[in-house]
Amino acid sequence: MSRRTAALATTGEVLHLIRSGEAVTRADIGRVTGLSRPAVSLRVGELLERGLVVERTDAPSTGGRPPVRLEFNAAGGVVLVASLGASRTRVAVCDLAGRELAGRGFAIDVEQGPDVVLPLLMDTWEELLGDRPRSMVRGVGMGVPATVEFAKGRTESVRVMASWTGVVIPPIVQERFPVPVLVDNDVNVLAIGEHRGVYAGMADDLLFVKISTRIGSGIVAGGRILRGALGAAGEIGHIPVKDGGGVLCRCGNVDCVDSVASGTALLRDLRKAGKDVKDIDDVTALVRAGDAETMAMVREAGRRIGEVLAGAVNILNPAVVVLGGDVAEAFASLVSSIREVVYRRGTALATRSLRIEPSRLGAAAGISGCAVMVLDRVLSPEAVDESLARGTAAPSGI
Repeated sequence: MSRRTAALATTGEVLHLIRSGEAVTRADIGRVTGLSRPAVSLRVGELLERGLVVERTDAPSTGGRPPVRLEFNAAGGVVLVASLGASRTRVAVCDLAGRELAGRGFAIDVEQGPDVVLPLLMDTWEELLGDRPRSMVRGVGMGVPATVEFAKGRTESVRVMASWTGVVIPPIVQERFPVPVLVDNDVNVLAIGEHRGVYAGMADDLLFVKISTRIGSGIVAGGRILRGALGAAGEIGHIPVKDGGGVLCRCGNVDCVDSVASGTALLRDLRKAGKDVKDIDDVTALVRAGDAETMAMVREAGRRIGEVLAGAVNILNPAVVVLGGDVAEAFASLVSSIREVVYRRGTALATRSLRIEPSRLGAAAGISGCAVMVLDRVLSPEAVDESLARGTAAPSGI
């Protein structure tokens, strides 16, 4: 914080300093911001009154009275989050540090549409809140397996999740929970969660690839999620591969990598080959049993995905590619094939120090990413200052 802007440091900016650990005492805040002692006391008092900060007196003393430490109060509210997949969903209540307090996972077909899925999510949040008052809810974050116009929270699918096409989700949720509601693509929130939870401070440029029922990616560039002009960035599942056999994709094009190498495509092709497979667990069993035809199909899927990822690596130059999703987690041979093609076809500079790693958080990255997404909004300096100006009890977003 420069000296020129320090004298204008707001209460929201002071909260940011405390949350980040850059300033943990009143003296720290004065030193970093240049604010006078009365101005620091005023801003800290506002944060204490609204339960966003607590005081601790158990810090070690260097002589005399121990310093009063200021800590962000993660228990001062909750956020409601939901990470929806094509077939499985996890719903949770998290504190203001993004830690899950209560959660539930269940199987649900999102193709049943918003009239079925959204009431189920909201009912589940109500149950998970338990005895916590609704006034503690500060925001809602959701990831959905569809293209999303982020600014409006509107799903923009055509053949994928067709019943959701054009649905603006926030107003529907706000009828029951009148707080900021943020909606993004499911893989974007996975990328946010993996980056913030594992690679923050280590890699500011990351490509998260979900290989599951479908294939998609989330891009972190310069430490921030890259959504593009309208939210369509990262749709690698709809990049075509060569020699795909003319397979029609749900998007209307042919030979998209999603239509020839996803979990859905793998099951389809194995059934055509006469294999009795109902889900990815059945495919895993065939691989473990040494079925040569199944193993060859898995490796070929990896090579096709690698072909698309090599192009993405050449364009984006990430420091790390993270592979997640149940298909990536199940088959080491698929991951090996992806690595082989990316390192062979990527440019020398783009792949010089590139790491291709499995997801460390797994499905938990979705919940974490949803929480981070909404907390970064409702606890931003601007949102906190706006809530103070309105005289509301807690930040309510922008």
